Amino acid sequence: MKTHDQEFHFSKLAVCFFLIASLPGVAELNAADSSSSPRRLKRSESFLGIHFDFHAGADCTEVGKNTTPEMVAAILDKVKPDYIQVDCKGHPGLSSYPTKVGNPAPGFVGDPLQVWRKVTAGRGVALYMHYSGVWDSEAIRKHPEWGVINADGKTNANATSVFGPYVDRLLVPQLHELAGDYRVDGVWVDGECWATVPDYGDASVKAFTAATGFAEVPRRKSDPHWFEWMEFQREGFRKYLRHYLAELKRTDPDFEIASNWGFSDHMPEPVSAPVAFLSGDFSPENSVNSARFSARCLANQGKPWDLMAWSFANAKNETRHFKSAVQLQREAALVLAQGGGFQAYFSQRRDGSVDLARMDVMAEVAKFCRERQALCQRAVIAPQIALLYSRASHYRQNAQLFTPNSPSVRSLRGVLQGLVESQHCVQIVSEHHLRGHMADWPLLVLPECDYLDADFRDELVAYVKRGGRLLVIGPKAAAQFVKELDVIPGDTEAAKASVRLAQGTNTAEFATLWQGVKPGRKVRSFGTCRLTDEPNAPAQPAATIARLGRGTIAAAWLNLGEHCADGKTPAARDFLDALTCELFPKPMVEVSGSHDVDVSVARNHGKLQIHLVNTSGPHASQPFVDEIAPVGPLQVTLRAGSRPKRITIEPGAHEVEFKQTRGETRFTVAELPIHSVVVVE
Repeated sequence: MKTHDQEFHFSKLAVCFFLIASLPGVAELNAADSSSSPRRLKRSESFLGIHFDFHAGADCTEVGKNTTPEMVAAILDKVKPDYIQVDCKGHPGLSSYPTKVGNPAPGFVGDPLQVWRKVTAGRGVALYMHYSGVWDSEAIRKHPEWGVINADGKTNANATSVFGPYVDRLLVPQLHELAGDYRVDGVWVDGECWATVPDYGDASVKAFTAATGFAEVPRRKSDPHWFEWMEFQREGFRKYLRHYLAELKRTDPDFEIASNWGFSDHMPEPVSAPVAFLSGDFSPENSVNSARFSARCLANQGKPWDLMAWSFANAKNETRHFKSAVQLQREAALVLAQGGGFQAYFSQRRDGSVDLARMDVMAEVAKFCRERQALCQRAVIAPQIALLYSRASHYRQNAQLFTPNSPSVRSLRGVLQGLVESQHCVQIVSEHHLRGHMADWPLLVLPECDYLDADFRDELVAYVKRGGRLLVIGPKAAAQFVKELDVIPGDTEAAKASVRLAQGTNTAEFATLWQGVKPGRKVRSFGTCRLTDEPNAPAQPAATIARLGRGTIAAAWLNLGEHCADGKTPAARDFLDALTCELFPKPMVEVSGSHDVDVSVARNHGKLQIHLVNTSGPHASQPFVDEIAPVGPLQVTLRAGSRPKRITIEPGAHEVEFKQTRGETRFTVAELPIHSVVVVE
């Protein structure tokens, strides 16, 4: 017997399908997508896009009412993107097009997805769908057995089980519908790795016990076999992802799929699924620091990639404010400087239409990006300083499956910030990037992580003995190299204390994890630490530097990451800078004149590039920027072999005068507005 609500739902569906029947059919839609239409770029060829979504809910009763061909054409005319990503299913699980296989929103006026597809295909613009994958609340409401079972035995209201039937009963059929009936170019699957949670359902538990032989599954981090349980759950997500990719590849081989934040800073591991591209949406607040962290995590993964900025952010009073063009241009610059593509997110109205007035800002951002496309697209970052994002340490510490929230990652981000605010050229790499390739990097920096796989630790030691340079930060990380560092730890274990750090004329007091050590006879001390509540106590080394084979290994015996983050302790940043310069005194590029410059070195079109991004401003505390004051002048020293034929600042081809002395090229950048590229021929 049908309930009143069910009858009401069926009547709405009947109206919906009546309206669909009155629209142009699939044949006409396919005709618009025929070989006579302009060629659309594949994602690997794309550079600039726009993302729209609105996560349709029960309030969406007139979806498509204002989605007209004229609206879509106006977006394309203003912005001229390579692709558009538009909503088709958000986290609530209701589809914003009249799906025949999924759970449609309550009401439609026409078929808005047909409108998007016909206009974009006619203009040669690729169309991707925003599709919420693991996170689907409506699917679980209708099929509770598809949901994850939490540790307390209750069904999770949002996360579907990667061990259950959801992927074959809903996700795959709906992607087939999008690829086949609508001929869209692909999907950007949201709510994926970061929405996946440990599943205590029968299928998951039985598979775990069968695979491991363990009789019990852990319910909390302190229980035995927690790491093995979490690794099993992580592999469950990877298998789920590989499964649906294979299903779509079999029937629609040109359909391009990305799993949002897959194999990124959320998943610091090799790409183990055949996704077409990598992507993510960095933080709407503190976006400068978020963008430069995420971009550096993606740049070395060997896949086409892009990052998405939010066009708005929430103030402390939770009021939404829209960002200015210059603010989004700077966020774009941090992505482009690492060789990635850029997109920006603008929300749709509840009927699925777009506020065209917002596209004026995006048009300015697009112009900024296009001026740099020939310089930035497919640029390859030159190896200088490698900052280790240890998968082994992070996955053991993290209480969640795929989020960059472990203590070691928080420290990593602080160390990154300290280094880039001192104008060092830094890339973030994980174990799989470094194995067999350590010699490519002049300096490796190991931030505050407390676990390394034994074979990887041994390879680091061998790298140093062959002439490499390794900087280990923090007492827990350094404890794994005590023999090589040639120190004797103090009588007490590493503990958090208030310490006075001194290096040269710089001093600071702050609380941090600290370890006293006694250096060996041939070990150099660098800087000092004293416990501030014992002013007459002998000074302890803040860092030690030792020769090892043909190379150098150094350790900072206090944690620095948390104090470098967000400019909390400039003295910690300056100490890290001085220690880095001691180990790596002649990098390829040195820039001085301002801490507010993010520097990276790349090669593109056979030329060396120095990317300079103006990062001035209190990013963590001020999410809105109306103007960005130029910084400069900046003094630049380049060590890249022979005398350059020509140096220009781009965009604009402004030629720079330079001096060549003893293999060093010196010149001045008078002013840095937002992003400039120094091109060396």
